[in-house]
Amino acid sequence: MKSFLFAFMIVSVTAFAAFSQPAAQTKPAPAKSPAPPPLPGTVQAEKTSVVIEREKFDPRKNPAEDLKKAVEQASAEGKRIILDIGGEWCVWCRYMDRFFTMNPGLEKLKNENFVWLKVNWSEENENKAFLSAYPAIAGYPHLFVLDEKGQLLQSQGTDLLETPKGYDLQKFTDFLKKWAPEKKAEVKTEVK
Repeated sequence: MKSFLFAFMIVSVTAFAAFSQPAAQTKPAPAKSPAPPPLPGTVQAEKTSVVIEREKFDPRKNPAEDLKKAVEQASAEGKRIILDIGGEWCVWCRYMDRFFTMNPGLEKLKNENFVWLKVNWSEENENKAFLSAYPAIAGYPHLFVLDEKGQLLQSQGTDLLETPKGYDLQKFTDFLKKWAPEKKAEVKTEVK
């Protein structure tokens, strides 16, 4: 019996030692994946990062007061208003800012036609009273298009503006063009 136990222990130790050794690799290790893109709000320039300032979602802001100012600005400048509902916790919200920065033509279209107002939705402040005046939101970020008086024109989930890897430039461009205010034709006068 002792020799059986002794033999069993030797086999067990040998098996444990064999299984605890790293296995020889039969295929090469996968190549290291490329570095992830820079965080939203940064632009990589060779080996340096340049931080681009972006307006953040601020739970301390009063969106009702901000909307009053946006209505004044939109009325004076002939623009519409976009309420951008989200928070700093939302990767797609921050990525939207970066997407505009990466696409200057789109940012120009946005700035020429809209007053962009960020409205925070987070654990710190859900802005329930303010958002209760608008349709329910299924996901973030969410955009509400308002006319220059602050009246709702469109409730837009941004999932319709996305691709699996980011936002779709053509879809976003079409969305902004569709909801941009009509530009009044300039009256040309002839000089005689």
